[in-house]
Amino acid sequence: MLAAIRTGLGKVPDSRLISLGTRPSTDTHWFAKMLTGAGVRYAQIHAGRKTDPHFRLRTWRRANPSLDHLPSLAKKLREEAEHAKTDPAALASFIALRLNGGVSDIEVASLLDAGTWERIEGEAGIEGRPVWGVDLGTSAAMSAVAAYWPASGRLETVGAFPLVPSLEERGLRDGVGRLYLECHRRGELILAGEHAVSVEHLLREAIERFGAPTAIAADRWREAELRDALKAAAVPLAVLELRGMGFKDGGADVEAFRRAVGEGKVIPSRSLLLTAAMGEARTIADPAGNSKLSKATEGGRRRNARDDAAAAAILAVALGTRRGVRRGGAYLGAA
Repeated sequence: MLAAIRTGLGKVPDSRLISLGTRPSTDTHWFAKMLTGAGVRYAQIHAGRKTDPHFRLRTWRRANPSLDHLPSLAKKLREEAEHAKTDPAALASFIALRLNGGVSDIEVASLLDAGTWERIEGEAGIEGRPVWGVDLGTSAAMSAVAAYWPASGRLETVGAFPLVPSLEERGLRDGVGRLYLECHRRGELILAGEHAVSVEHLLREAIERFGAPTAIAADRWREAELRDALKAAAVPLAVLELRGMGFKDGGADVEAFRRAVGEGKVIPSRSLLLTAAMGEARTIADPAGNSKLSKATEGGRRRNARDDAAAAAILAVALGTRRGVRRGGAYLGAA
């Protein structure tokens, strides 16, 4: 719609474009760019500041200059504020829409907050053999393998896309610009297969980078394909644990991952691919409080988000915590 309006400007003499609305939750949004004065003649903002108390009258006035002239608005704000004090979802909406805070109007449950991820990133040594988490995507999605060394806490990932379409085109489609190209340049993302990821190629790359796993956790969705690829890639025999992505298995894995992070048992190697995936990963909870990784647009997740590396990391870390630290021995057989 914006493109249509802009291309129509000039066809009518002295036409003007006037945009009114609440601040978007991202600085890359066209309206956010307008509010900075980029490409416009005039911009005006009424909004609460990040440091302003949410429930003070002076904050409300900053975002609502008509407040003193509309008693009904003031009454409604007081009612919504009382609700927002006890309901996180209502608070998100209150800050976004009533205080014009430039944040999402829905409560977003991230897998981990950015501060925690930044704090735990580091370089741990390699001790013993790793366990793997494998997340296989379709042609549109990424496939990824994560390796976790329970003895040292080291966590690494590698992702893969097929050749078609190009990484540049994928980045534009998914709304991440040149992210995939940069991850590929850094060696964190490989190209494997033409129109669909070659799982065998990805597993061979994982063996070369991480060494043979003692155990592997994977979504049971593509079990047969994974077993064939493990054999074709000559991955040494290891226990294969198949997991569901619902609240039973998925919820337990997310809980185990978060607990391991909180206990200092996870030290992810610095990786743009994994950091980006963690930034995209969202969770949803059932009435019992179990959280699982979101799919599609659940929990405020972007539809084109590529959080496959995060999904693989969850599988690997959860598997490692279940099996514990095993020194000098291999897990043999298949489950």
